[in-house]
Amino acid sequence: MIISAFTLALALAALLLEGFFSYPPKVYAAIGHPVGWIGALIKLLDDKLNTSSATPDAKRNGGIATIAIVVIVTGAVAYFFSDWAGHGIIGFVLLAAVASSLVAQRSLYDHVEDVARALQLEGLPAAREKVGKLVGRDTADLDEAGVARAAIESLAENFSDGVVAPAFYTVLFGVLGGAVYKAVNTADSMIGHKTDKYRIFGEATAKLDDILNLPASRISAVWLSIAAALTPGADWRGAKDAVLRDANRHRSPNAGWPEAAVAGALGYKLAGPRVYNGETIEDATMGNGRSELNFADVKRALTLYRKACFVQIGVLAILLVLVF
Repeated sequence: MIISAFTLALALAALLLEGFFSYPPKVYAAIGHPVGWIGALIKLLDDKLNTSSATPDAKRNGGIATIAIVVIVTGAVAYFFSDWAGHGIIGFVLLAAVASSLVAQRSLYDHVEDVARALQLEGLPAAREKVGKLVGRDTADLDEAGVARAAIESLAENFSDGVVAPAFYTVLFGVLGGAVYKAVNTADSMIGHKTDKYRIFGEATAKLDDILNLPASRISAVWLSIAAALTPGADWRGAKDAVLRDANRHRSPNAGWPEAAVAGALGYKLAGPRVYNGETIEDATMGNGRSELNFADVKRALTLYRKACFVQIGVLAILLVLVF
């Protein structure tokens, strides 16, 4: 596939727009957010097709139908909008604005920074509440180190699937690619859980999300390793070594790559056993450094994350110059 200058410029503009402005609150108040629209469709299908009386086969087929409908509807809307907007200057601005809503670069930073601030100034209960908005694990019994690790792990994983992946698919396929990826990733966050309700119904969605995130998770580890070389006190060789040693031991085929990169770069130990819905889930650890982390360690991770975002923007800018 030949990458076009148009889609490269589109992804670059989307990252810059979201980085500077995030999603405008007035726009959100007026029309909501594209992810919210996708989420509403997923919930509607979930309520209709994932009933307690459904047989396992009906649940499985309903889950396949759900992700198929979500992808088709999202893809059709994105395709016709892209076709309507065209390739002129006004069309480019409109498409860049839409594409910027598909990445979570600044919003992710802000949410994780809220956790660090709560740990530093507001106390553990407030920090637990804030990190609970980022992670699916149980947070009520997390100590300070547990909250800090959860925030850093979420930062690492969401850098891959909330920043790198939508930019990657926008580069390849324009707004259509970014929107379809975001639809699958949103569906995975809603129904791709291994709980009694979603184990069968969300199986197809979870598998598709894993496949789509394979390239971005590897790329994110590269961006984080480069960022470590540009960050005082970070260790790019440690990031590389941790990725090569630990990434494939993670229970997720993708999350281990950015988590290991962050852990190795900053000398942390992340992942390991976690509690979901009262059940302890065993997992390998990423990195071999400190596990007793605090707010200052979250801030160090945020610094590395920002550098990695700049690395991605810089690489896209270089590619755009080369393509032109």
